[in-house]
Amino acid sequence: MENTPGILYIVATPIGNLNDISFRALETLNKCDLIACEDTRHTKRLCQHHDIRTPLQAYHQHNEHQAGQKLIDRLNCGEHIALVSDAGTPLISDPGYVVVQLAHQAGIQVSPIPGPSALISLLSVAGLDTSSIQFEGFLPNKSSQRLSALKQLLPCQSTLVIYESSHRILACLNDISNIAGSDHLMAMGRELTKTFETIYHGSIDQVLTQLTDNPVQQKGEFVIAISATKPTVNESVPLIAQKLALTLMPLLPPKIVSKIVGSHHDCNKKQVYQFILDQQASE
Repeated sequence: MENTPGILYIVATPIGNLNDISFRALETLNKCDLIACEDTRHTKRLCQHHDIRTPLQAYHQHNEHQAGQKLIDRLNCGEHIALVSDAGTPLISDPGYVVVQLAHQAGIQVSPIPGPSALISLLSVAGLDTSSIQFEGFLPNKSSQRLSALKQLLPCQSTLVIYESSHRILACLNDISNIAGSDHLMAMGRELTKTFETIYHGSIDQVLTQLTDNPVQQKGEFVIAISATKPTVNESVPLIAQKLALTLMPLLPPKIVSKIVGSHHDCNKKQVYQFILDQQASE
């Protein structure tokens, strides 16, 4: 008889505070046959803290393809495997894509065990509009490449979220300031859930000043959220929009015409509606 394939669990683990882990995650890590992790030394500390004795195996960006296939072979033999990253939710700017893709191709069940995420943790306290977000992970290391990337990303009509390390945080914030403007609103989390957690909120210049004045605050891991830039809406009705409105007026109700014209020409639909009423009154 053929073995029924095991399940690949994608398990979120703490981003700092070791107690930020769900009962379900602990249960999964305990019952699996193997835990695949970025750094066995790092995950070992978590396991020791929660008395988890499941064997560990390294799975990181340098051995993804070779190690990934070996994990698939074990899953096909009926073993259950938990995939974890060093911190947070796997595959979010972390290794795991290869083995998850292989699992899907092999018809192996992949099951998420949700939990901590630096991205979501910052957004929950950022005080920014999160109705639409754009996540870019880590930007390029070199300033010239980072500036080029930022020019393509900003202005952004969604809240833009990126990760950054202590080695580049000042340079990165300066580059963001150069592109978005020093008075642009942002939020930033440093060492989230850890002893020296700090949440920054204000203009880019204000946050830069706090870090520059206190070099200690330049240490740690950072999550940056840059507020969305809403599209400019013309308060008056430009001539080209007036022409479209006049063309559509005999065909559609005023409210429909104002909505179409306002959307098409990026102008205030209330102003368009008033223009239509004025035209009708003058006839």
